[in-house]
Amino acid sequence: MYRTHTCGELRISNAGQKVTLAGWVQKSRKLGGMTFIDLRDRYGITQLVVEADAPEALVEQATSLGREFVIQATGEVIERQSKNGRIPTGDIEVKLSEITILNKSVTPPFTIEDESDGGEDIRAKYRFLDLRRNPLKNALMLRHRIAHETRNYLNNLGFMEIETPYLIKSTPEGARDFVVPSRMNPGQFYALPQSPQTFKQLLMVAGYDRYFQIVRCFRDEDLRADRQPEFTQIDCEMSFVEQEDVLNTFEGLMRTLFKNVLNVDIANPIPRMSWYEAMDKYGSDKPDIRFGMTIHEITSSVKGHGFSVLEDAAYVGAIAVPGAASYSRKEIDALTEWVKRPQVGAKGLIYIKLNEDGSIKSSIDKFFTADDLAAIGEKVEAKKGDLILVMSGDNIRKVQTMLGVLRIEMGNRLGLRKSDEFAPLWVVDFPLLEWDDETQRFYAMHHPFTAPKPEQMDLFYSDRKEDLEKVCANAYDFVLNGTELGGGSIRIHNADLQKRMFNVLGISDEEAEYKFGFIIHAFQYGAPPHGGLAFGFDRVCALFGGSDSIRDYIAFPKNNQGRDVMIDSPSEIDQVQLDELQIDIRKQS
Repeated sequence: MYRTHTCGELRISNAGQKVTLAGWVQKSRKLGGMTFIDLRDRYGITQLVVEADAPEALVEQATSLGREFVIQATGEVIERQSKNGRIPTGDIEVKLSEITILNKSVTPPFTIEDESDGGEDIRAKYRFLDLRRNPLKNALMLRHRIAHETRNYLNNLGFMEIETPYLIKSTPEGARDFVVPSRMNPGQFYALPQSPQTFKQLLMVAGYDRYFQIVRCFRDEDLRADRQPEFTQIDCEMSFVEQEDVLNTFEGLMRTLFKNVLNVDIANPIPRMSWYEAMDKYGSDKPDIRFGMTIHEITSSVKGHGFSVLEDAAYVGAIAVPGAASYSRKEIDALTEWVKRPQVGAKGLIYIKLNEDGSIKSSIDKFFTADDLAAIGEKVEAKKGDLILVMSGDNIRKVQTMLGVLRIEMGNRLGLRKSDEFAPLWVVDFPLLEWDDETQRFYAMHHPFTAPKPEQMDLFYSDRKEDLEKVCANAYDFVLNGTELGGGSIRIHNADLQKRMFNVLGISDEEAEYKFGFIIHAFQYGAPPHGGLAFGFDRVCALFGGSDSIRDYIAFPKNNQGRDVMIDSPSEIDQVQLDELQIDIRKQS
C-alpha cells in the first residue's frame, strides 16, 4: 500500500494516528534543526516534519529531497504549532519516521505554484507539469463536475448516451473538415466529424427518442480564444417534440448546472428574443443583456441637414454611453481610431455630448442646431452627462454589427460586464438562409437539416429570392453574457422537404445523393418529428470558471497555430506510411 490517506484528507481528529502519504514535494525548508516538507497530491497539501532529534539517516534523506520528487512518507499525525488557515490540513502535520523516494525529478523549468514564473509557451511545452498547478487542476475538476451533473440530469429525463462514429464521410459545407486517409481503400478518405448531426438524426429514425453524448468534434478553422481544432459538445436530440419542448428541457439543464455547480439561480423562465430584435437593438446575434446602451435607429432624424455622410446613408444608428460626456477630445479621437481598426471596420465616428450643465457639443454641430441634437438625444434615450456615438452606412446589418462591437467595448471600459452576473437568453427566429452576392446563392444560416417555420412553408417553396429571404428557421441559440453557449433547431424529417432545402441551397440532386443520400433514404422509413441542441462544453466550463479562454479547461489544448507543442504535433510521417497509404506529398515552392 503506497498510502493510507491523501494529502488533503487529514484533520485534527486524526491526531495520534500513524499514516502513510504519497505525493510530490512542493517545497522543503530547514528551520533550526528541523526540516519541513510540503507534500502535494491532487487532493491537497500536507506539511511533513522531520525533527532535529530524528535518526541522522532520516534527516539526511529529508534534506536531500528536491522539488517534484515523488516520495512515500510515514509518520504520526500531530497538532501543528503554527497553524495555516489557508489550507484544510493546516491544523496538523505529520511527524515522519520513514521516507521512501519513489522517483527523483530534475529541476522543473518553472515553479509549480498558483502564480507560476513560467510563460505561456514554456508551460504549454511542459503541459504535464502545468497541470499540477491548482488553477488548472481546479479547472479540470470543474469540467468533471459539469459533465457529471449533465449526465445525471439527462439520464433522469430518459436520455440515452450513445456513441457515434469518428471516421465519417466528408461533406464540407461551412468549416473545413479534417480528413483521414484510408490504407485499405487507397485514394479515399474519412473525415473527422464537425458534429454528430446526421447520426443523431438517424438515431431518431431508429426510435431512440432521447439521445445525448458528450462528444469530441473537429473543425479545421482559424483559432481564437474560444476555438480549438478539436472541441467537445453536449450533443442532444429528441423525437416527437416542438421548439417549446426543447427549450424547456435545456433551460432545465442550465438552471441545474448553475444551481448545483455555482449555487446561482438564473432567470426562470429564460427570456427570448428574435434574431431581428437582437440585431436591431444590440448589433449581435449573441447579445450581452447585462447592461443597456441599446442601438437606436436615427436615420429619419438626421436627414435634411446637409451633412453628406448622414444624408447619403441608408441607415444611421446610435448608442448613448452613460456618464461619458466627460470624455476629452483626445479620448474621443482615440475611440474613433479604435473603430477604424479592421476588427470593427468603421470609416469614422460621430459624437454628441450632452453635458451635465445642459450644453451640447458635437462633431456635427456645424450642420445641426442644439435643438436638433437634443432631439437626437431624446430619440436614443440619452440623459445629461451621456455621450452619444453615431455610425452610418448603406448596409444596415453591417452598421448595426459595428455599433454592437462598440457597445461591448464601452461596456468593458465602464465596468458594466460584471463576471459575477449572469443573464441568459434564447435567441430565436433566425433567418433560415443567407444570400451570398459573390457566389450568387443561398447558404444555410445554421445547417441544411434545419426546418423552416411551419407557418412559412409557402414562402419556402417560392421561387422568389425576396420571399426566401423572409423565411425564419425553426432554430434557437442559448446565449449567456454575450457568448453563444449552444444552439439547435427542429430538424427536417421529410424527404421531400429535405430535397427542397438542398435545391434552394444550389445542391444538385446528384450531389445531394452522393453526400446525403443515406439520410434522405432514411427519412422514407418513418422518420419522427425531431429536434435537438448542442452546447459548447468547453465554453460552458470556461464561462462557469470566469474565463474568456477555453484552453485551461482542456487537459491538452492546441496553441494559436493549432499545434500541440508538448508532443510536437502535427508532424511529418515517414515514407513507409506514405507508401502504404499511396500518398505523395507535394510541397509548394
